Amino acid sequence: MSDSQNAVHLSDYQPFTHCVDQVDLTFRLDPAATRVTAKIGFRPNPDRPGRHDLRLDGEGLKLISCALNGRKLAPKLDAAGMTIAASDLPEGPFTLETEVEIAPEGNTALEGLYMSKGMYCTQCEAEGFRKITYYPDRPDVMARFRVRIEADLPVLLSNGNPVGMGEGWAEWDDPWPKPSYLFALVAGNLRAHSERFTTASGRAVDLNIWVRPGDEDRCAYAMESLIRSMKWDEDVYGREYDLDVFNIVAVDDFNMGAMENKGLNIFNSRYVLASPETATDDDFARIEAIIAHEYFHNWTGNRITCRDWFQLCLKEGLTVFRDHQFSGDMRSAAVRRIEDVVVLRARQFREDAGPLAHPVRPESFVEINNFYTATVYEKGAELIGMLKTLVGDQGYRRAMDLYFQRHDGQAATVEDWLKVFEDATGRDLSQFKRWYTQAGTPHLKVAEDWFDGVYTLTFTQTNPPTPGQPKKDPKVIPINVGLLNPNGDEVVPTIMLEMTRAKQSFRFEGLSAKPIPSILRGFSAPVILDRKAPPEERAFLLAHDTDPFNKWEAGRALAKEVMAEMVLKGAPVSRAWLDALAAVTFDDSLDPAFRALCLRLPGEDDMAHTIHATGRVPDPMRIHAARREMAGALAVRLGEGLLRLYEGLDDGLPFTPSAAQAGRRALRLAALALLTRRDGGRLATHAFHEARSMTEEVGALSALLDIGEGQPQLRAFAARWGHDHNVMDKWFALQISHADPDEAAAVTDRLTQRPDFDWKNPNRFRSVIGALSANHAGFHHRSGAGYRLVADWLIRLDPLNPQTAARMSTAFETWPRYDARRRRLAKAELGRILAAPGLSRDLQEMVERMLAAG
Repeated sequence: MSDSQNAVHLSDYQPFTHCVDQVDLTFRLDPAATRVTAKIGFRPNPDRPGRHDLRLDGEGLKLISCALNGRKLAPKLDAAGMTIAASDLPEGPFTLETEVEIAPEGNTALEGLYMSKGMYCTQCEAEGFRKITYYPDRPDVMARFRVRIEADLPVLLSNGNPVGMGEGWAEWDDPWPKPSYLFALVAGNLRAHSERFTTASGRAVDLNIWVRPGDEDRCAYAMESLIRSMKWDEDVYGREYDLDVFNIVAVDDFNMGAMENKGLNIFNSRYVLASPETATDDDFARIEAIIAHEYFHNWTGNRITCRDWFQLCLKEGLTVFRDHQFSGDMRSAAVRRIEDVVVLRARQFREDAGPLAHPVRPESFVEINNFYTATVYEKGAELIGMLKTLVGDQGYRRAMDLYFQRHDGQAATVEDWLKVFEDATGRDLSQFKRWYTQAGTPHLKVAEDWFDGVYTLTFTQTNPPTPGQPKKDPKVIPINVGLLNPNGDEVVPTIMLEMTRAKQSFRFEGLSAKPIPSILRGFSAPVILDRKAPPEERAFLLAHDTDPFNKWEAGRALAKEVMAEMVLKGAPVSRAWLDALAAVTFDDSLDPAFRALCLRLPGEDDMAHTIHATGRVPDPMRIHAARREMAGALAVRLGEGLLRLYEGLDDGLPFTPSAAQAGRRALRLAALALLTRRDGGRLATHAFHEARSMTEEVGALSALLDIGEGQPQLRAFAARWGHDHNVMDKWFALQISHADPDEAAAVTDRLTQRPDFDWKNPNRFRSVIGALSANHAGFHHRSGAGYRLVADWLIRLDPLNPQTAARMSTAFETWPRYDARRRRLAKAELGRILAAPGLSRDLQEMVERMLAAG
């Protein structure tokens, strides 16, 4: 049977046959033979009238006993669960008791209950709870959980509030009904970094971050971020925390970034542990954002969850939008918006343009783990932002208040979400819903007309075909626009134009001169703006636009046009671009973080996507060469001013992870990278040895590696940090990401042979194999060595950790856009993966979808 025949479809949704009122779990922990006793109170679901079998999910469980209302029972078992016939069930409520045995130490997939360096921990989203006990493992079944843990370990944690503990045991009770994917358990030898938070209503909450002994001194920033998040959610959304305790646990072996389990968040340790010596400014920013994201899930994901996994965007898109808002408020909103769009374009636009394109709310799936994607998260967040733009700040707040009031304690749908906005604002959102149901990135073409003081903008939207969706209707697109006079004055401040048709015109009257348009300010919609503008206009907007995003976008677009001309026509580096960027670089009135972003050249994969969108075939090596040539020319153009800039940004103050300091360091290191191209690494070598923070150490090392130097510094780095697995992940990744394309696969292969390449650890696997995938010209080398090496490791990892293997396979998603030789080589490796014995359905689904493109 093919995977397409095993697909789950949104249209087939039915409520579960029974409701669950109470779950009592007892865990007797043992690495090889953990016993899990479950006592579950069921009753027939009035939304599913009639008599029904009871079907419970369960995988890899050894059933020890089963009883219904105290009577022993022999249910029908299969590889996916158990079935109790309707004839064996009473007509009213009943209690099912089961005992199963599982082996956490053998669970390499890191789903369900598993072990990480002696610590027991869980990961149940999306369908991991079925690997713990028999249960209706679906998000619309919500119940209260009470948990008893028995183990000879000092710390025993679960969801909710602690209600009892003694030597070798602890009990926890969660008063809030939740789906099974939010269940969590942790047991181990841990230490707590503790604080207390007082809510707006005056209730005290105990906060703990649990880490391994010796890591306690690296939790302070995560705790500060948590406290800021809790206060922000009260101030901005009116949401208070609802338990007596909030626990975070840092785990070394974790497939994702973090998990929002009710009252017991489990985090990948790299997103908790931080100190100036071990974490970069980017690490600090990510920790702040991810701590906030998981905390915000308490209301947008936990108190209100999703009815089924097709509605995943409802909790994830909304919560990503909220964490973006929070980070913007904590740091620079303008810089954060630019960084968010860079990520969106690099990950989600790429996804939308290839064989893995899918709607924000998909219609079907084979393996739900494969839909934790940039489309669901990042594009899902953009949809929330567009809604907020369309209804205004006050309308958005009214709708959110109504959402919490109406759906608290429920499992909701996208339809529920949109209905709340319709009821709160009076708008009809039926056309807006197309953003949830149609895949692909809309293209927005612009035409201008100027006559007798009237300026007209005409927009045409096209929605390209995507797998399974050849034709699409027009979407609602909010287009924020401002107009500038030729002297740089803003004559029309930002106004929102609401586009609802395939082609639509907007008039601006009473103007004294033809204006220069600033279109899609703040990136008001996730679209591709197809508008040819002369370099002089790009430079003008870079100099004068009052919208920070479009000011940056003008420079970015100019750089991409220059690079495209170099790649496709052999043109030289544009003097106009160099001069415009020099003006921004040395403009001390601009935020240093903004200037650092402007100095960051377009990525090679981004350029390949841009060139392919014009109907040309991108050449990875030519793109790589052009980017390096542009960086060299920029270093020459900025001249001695670079050294003055670099030295002037060293304020000598003690390190803090503040946005202001981080922005200064970002600009200083951008200057260092360019200076290194001129002095052969003299200054970067000194900066490495004198570094006062990991940000400076990694920045200097990156600058050296980028010019083919830095081997002594790599050895010194490894000697200093070999004991710290999170820091060493950087060491692995830096070598591969900066490797010459001709050597990238060989460098990667050599690093995989090191004894500290623990390929079963997702972080280490990503730092090596993921780094090769991100080295655009190296992975897509015409020899096919990059394709072969990644395929080898995916085949090796898949039997142990299908989820990580499937996610890493997206390295191949752009294979159809390259030349015939590269397509043949990539397709052969995808075919080899598909032919691997015992391939998981996770990886099989991904490979089949990618192969369907060619």
